[in-house]
Amino acid sequence: MAHRLSLTPIADLPLSIRASPQPVPLFPHLHLNSPSLHYSFRRKVPPPPSLSRSEAVSERGVESSASDTTHNPSHLSSSSKLVLVVGGTGGVGQLVVASLLNRDIKSRLLTRNPEKATTLFGEQDEEKLQVRLGDTRNPEDLDPSIFEDVTHVICCTGTTAFPSRRWDGDNTPERVDWEGVRNLVSSLPSSLKKIVLVSSVGVTKFNELPWSVMNLFGVLKYKKMGEDFVRNSGLPYTIIRAGRLTDGPYTSYDLNTLLQATAGERRAVLIDQGDKLVGEVSRLVVAEACIQALDIDHTNGQIYEINSVKVIILFEMICMYERWKLNK
Repeated sequence: MAHRLSLTPIADLPLSIRASPQPVPLFPHLHLNSPSLHYSFRRKVPPPPSLSRSEAVSERGVESSASDTTHNPSHLSSSSKLVLVVGGTGGVGQLVVASLLNRDIKSRLLTRNPEKATTLFGEQDEEKLQVRLGDTRNPEDLDPSIFEDVTHVICCTGTTAFPSRRWDGDNTPERVDWEGVRNLVSSLPSSLKKIVLVSSVGVTKFNELPWSVMNLFGVLKYKKMGEDFVRNSGLPYTIIRAGRLTDGPYTSYDLNTLLQATAGERRAVLIDQGDKLVGEVSRLVVAEACIQALDIDHTNGQIYEINSVKVIILFEMICMYERWKLNK
């Protein structure tokens, strides 16, 4: 099993409205590209997924042998942060905003459609959520006041890879994933603690099959250009390359519904580096990864690919690994 593989079962991502559960750490304590990093499995193997949900995996089945210490993904107090969420009414962004609200982290939402934000999140106190009208495709919309007091930015803007109704109004990959990201990053203050950018797996392989098919209209090329602009900006950053997005978008729901969303059967998380992963990922997992990356120092300057798989796949992988250990 490759040392770059991290598997973390997630019973319920911390978007539940119940009792504010402790977030499950998604990122290992060491850099994922460290040659010394490897993983060991606990002896307790998760039960088959045919059991009821309450009887399913309740503890992490995989842990990094590099550290046994408890990891808190938010070492800064929530009151010290003001997180600007760009694309916060989209499929991933709305889950980011809902989770920030659930964590009592002050947020500012930059959106083209404030009415949609009100529909999703209700009328919120400005001490919790501020909504600002703006479009990253238009540099003149990015007034310095939008970024005043902002400590962190999560950018999860995007559009479809192929022509669709979402392209109406010049909402193409070039305008959103390249020009929009460039305009946003160029407007950010140098005091920013971190920007987290949501990108896509396959961006380094857009001339190779099967990625060249997805890139027929340039989406992977423009996402890579956006990534490169972030990397060369001089700002602290983490880039999350997501697999094909599942679970949502929850575009017709209200805040209470968003807070009760779960990842369904896709509760095991794969994290890698080097643009090797191929597969799908729950939007809930991507949103959680963005929030956890805000304050984890060793994610600075790093790019991660992230997928999520069904628990049955994790169960089978653990069984294969246990058999391999017995036979080696």
